Amino acid sequence: MRKFVLNYLIPRIGQYFMVIFLGVTLTFIIPRLSPNDPVEQKVNQMMMSGGQVSPEAVIYLREALTEMYGLSGSPWQQYFAFWGRLLRGDLGPSLSTFPTPVSKLLAQAMPWTFGLMLTATLISWVIGNLLGAYASYYTKNVPIKIIDVLSQAVRPIPYYIMALLLLVLFAYVWPIFPFSGAYPPGTRVEPSLRFFATVVYHSILPALSLILIGVGGWFIGMKALTSNIISEDYVVYAENTGLPENKILYQYVMRNAMLPQITGLALQLGLIFSGALIMEVVFGYPGMGTLTLQAVMANDYSLIMGIAILSIIGVATTVLILDLIYPLFDPRVRYQ
Repeated sequence: MRKFVLNYLIPRIGQYFMVIFLGVTLTFIIPRLSPNDPVEQKVNQMMMSGGQVSPEAVIYLREALTEMYGLSGSPWQQYFAFWGRLLRGDLGPSLSTFPTPVSKLLAQAMPWTFGLMLTATLISWVIGNLLGAYASYYTKNVPIKIIDVLSQAVRPIPYYIMALLLLVLFAYVWPIFPFSGAYPPGTRVEPSLRFFATVVYHSILPALSLILIGVGGWFIGMKALTSNIISEDYVVYAENTGLPENKILYQYVMRNAMLPQITGLALQLGLIFSGALIMEVVFGYPGMGTLTLQAVMANDYSLIMGIAILSIIGVATTVLILDLIYPLFDPRVRYQ
């Protein structure tokens, strides 16, 4: 146990903090290389609004915004102040929706993206892996062959093309589902069963666009992995002993093929924090992807940094969790 902690656990926790440190540091540096000054941009917006502003007020405003955006002092002073605010959860105000805090905008958008993409990712992972394993083991099953052909056809399609296709078919040609938004305009957001059902109804098309493409990818990956395992000696021996086919498939074939798929799932879950930009824009979904587009279009300095930091921490945390639970799936790790 001591060897496991020293050689496996502590190095990975150290890597976790190092990745976050380097990622956040780059997030601090890169925006400052931009020729656009968020303070001057905000001052110019206020000057062009038509109001009369005295020169003294402009100077005071510029100083206040410089301090608010953490741009006062030397680069090193800005860097340490940046980390101090970050550790307090203060990401500064948003430029495009001033003076709304960036943390508030992230807190509003993240639940929508997390709920949609987490559900879609898990559903596609489970279905894709099951069908992929069946396709490699039951090669003469006609329905599985049809699914195999469909997966090969759907997999190369970008998810946003699938989103547009579903939108045209099921929101315009056959208006079964709503074409935009997470709920109808004017709906009261409240923790009720009725509101939850409304959100699920509006999320069907966005989720379906992610699930169909995701199932194709997991299907192909699992089929390739299990196709190699089926020819292994221990699988052939299990078949010759007369064990039930389902037991061989689940305990001998799929169990040994799941490790790469679990790694892929963890990386996919980490990307949830970035959102699915084009899909969310296509369906008008109020998640991280839509928020990212708004931040880029408005050149929102603080909001772009906040989204980047959240994505870095999300991916790093997901990978750390995978590293911590990986020994449960692969006993070889515990004995290295």
